Amino acid sequence: MLSYKMSSVIFFGRKLEHFCSKSRSKLACFNRSFFHVLVFKANPVWVQLVYFIVVSLLGFGALNMSKPEPYSSMPKSIDVYFTSVSATTVSSMSTVEMEVFSNTQLIIMTILMLVGGEVFTSMLGLQLARSRFKKHGSPEGDSVNSNSHEIELGTITNEKPSTDLESNINSSSTKSLKYKATRYLGYVVLGYLLVVHVVGSSLVSMYVSLVPSARKILESKGIEIQTFSFFTVVSTFANCGFVPTNENMVVFKENSGLLLLLIPQILLGNTLYPACLRASIWVLGKMTKKVEFNYILENYKEMGYGHLRSGVRCALLAATVVGFISVQLVLFCSMEWNSEGLNGLSSYQKFVGSLFEVMNSRHTGESIVDLSTISSAILVLFVVMMYLPPYTSFIPTKYQERESRKGGKSEAAGKSMFSQLSYLAIFIILICITERQKLKEDPLNFNVLNITIEVISAYGNVGFSTGYSCKRRLGGEMGCTDSWAGFVGRWSNSGKLVLIVVMFFGRLKSFTLKSGKAWKLS
Repeated sequence: MLSYKMSSVIFFGRKLEHFCSKSRSKLACFNRSFFHVLVFKANPVWVQLVYFIVVSLLGFGALNMSKPEPYSSMPKSIDVYFTSVSATTVSSMSTVEMEVFSNTQLIIMTILMLVGGEVFTSMLGLQLARSRFKKHGSPEGDSVNSNSHEIELGTITNEKPSTDLESNINSSSTKSLKYKATRYLGYVVLGYLLVVHVVGSSLVSMYVSLVPSARKILESKGIEIQTFSFFTVVSTFANCGFVPTNENMVVFKENSGLLLLLIPQILLGNTLYPACLRASIWVLGKMTKKVEFNYILENYKEMGYGHLRSGVRCALLAATVVGFISVQLVLFCSMEWNSEGLNGLSSYQKFVGSLFEVMNSRHTGESIVDLSTISSAILVLFVVMMYLPPYTSFIPTKYQERESRKGGKSEAAGKSMFSQLSYLAIFIILICITERQKLKEDPLNFNVLNITIEVISAYGNVGFSTGYSCKRRLGGEMGCTDSWAGFVGRWSNSGKLVLIVVMFFGRLKSFTLKSGKAWKLS
């Protein structure tokens, strides 16, 4: 096995050297070498980190070059970069109001959310996986052909058993099947992405066009229906939580139909993505009778796609998601049914609004109520939900033991010394240091609970925020103007930079889920 890998590396090196010597362009040689390092050598953590940093910088440049709304001034550079990072990491943390951005800037943010979403980035990972197959040449049966040629030329000696030839043929056939299965899986993910966005944005656009109350809201704010529909669907599916309106979804809390259209997008793009993806592959396999789809379902671990799960795991994941939603819904309705945020709504609208709110608490972050007005108990519950990874599921002990005996690979690609909670505690302490003066002067707004909610929300890439209220200032409202920007909008530049780091860290948290194992507490 080792000699095979070494021969492959030597073969690739010779091909690369030959290419460089023949090519007149040194840049082409450099690009090929860089691509080789990126695909085969680089740590996935650093690849994704560089990807998100580059995309956010490109977004920052595009947003800066585009003009804001005529009646609005261009936000500060730190706020523009913060918004670009927030869209790229699908965090939806905001330092400025959304309606300052022009239609062109909203389109740019839509692109950032699309390319930063988990489904899209995982699709890019599949393309890299296909490139790894090409490292050893054509997967369509080169080994078989070469062995056949050796038989014809009489180069196979009597010392080589026939079973070796058969094993090589079987190995080549398996590689070819795996390569085709990876290609089919890429097509399924791409189709899944396109269908959800096209159907979702069409339904939202149709609803807004046919319902006068929703249409008047967009007309009064000067937001185009098509831009709002696609922006909101991309944001919801990517679990970002940005909405083109300043008030997020508060202005649409009476439009229960719109909320019901967005609820499936929340689940399809995040917590139920593995279950829906497996169901899609199963349906396609039944319809097309392609052996590649069955191979994907039976060899989900070998596919190297982290979102593939077994049928049992998908069922347990779906049951856990329903359980979390049910518990939150019961608690939220029991404590917030007559709250200020739900005043003026009918019982049906309150129920749909409550369901929409609790489903957003996991990772999406869209809201129909002002979080600063709800009870502390619900806020703590939301903090717990925001902290949990998207694929958290209850697994019976017997099934866990069976999985460990199979020797499945860990879902985390790397480990670190400290646990996730340790890093979050460090970030909260750093922000308390950068905002220490405001903690003294404005304790009702700047308190540890509000800072904790903001940090956990950024880490979970959720976007929930308690906001800032001039009425809670001890020094009075003189010189203070309320806005719909997030609480982080009132922080210092140093605090905003710390939260940018938190958003990047949270977007890559799947690589450090097994961190903190160096410490043993007893």
